[in-house]
Amino acid sequence: MNEANFTVMNAGPFDGLLNEPEGPPGKYYLKDRLGLTGMEVSLNQLPMGGAVPFYHKHRENEELYLFTGGRGQFQVDGHIFEVKEGTAVRVSPEGERTLRNIGTEDLFFVVVQVQTSSLRQWEKTDAVIPDKPVDWPVA
Repeated sequence: MNEANFTVMNAGPFDGLLNEPEGPPGKYYLKDRLGLTGMEVSLNQLPMGGAVPFYHKHRENEELYLFTGGRGQFQVDGHIFEVKEGTAVRVSPEGERTLRNIGTEDLFFVVVQVQTSSLRQWEKTDAVIPDKPVDWPVA
């Protein structure tokens, strides 16, 4: 659904991302699908025993990795640490990063990529609360 002030789409279950035809297996990009203008977001599935086979960094964008299931190891600039459901990792553009799945099931995570130092306002300073009651239809 694409309206003037919002876009809604459903990527389906995370455990189906390995069969995604419009990108690398296990990665589902949301930027174009939702019309995002200030960030890139991807849904990710790394199979048991899988690993990103290269280091990478960015020119301008920091990344936020939010792990939602499974168990893995993350490496940034030679520092290695475990990640699992509930782990959040921020990496600056210059950080050389990679990760691997060390668990007995698939590793699931969301990656948000945005230009570093671009956040000017956030919820407490950007939110506007209209003076009107919330109206929900009877369920």
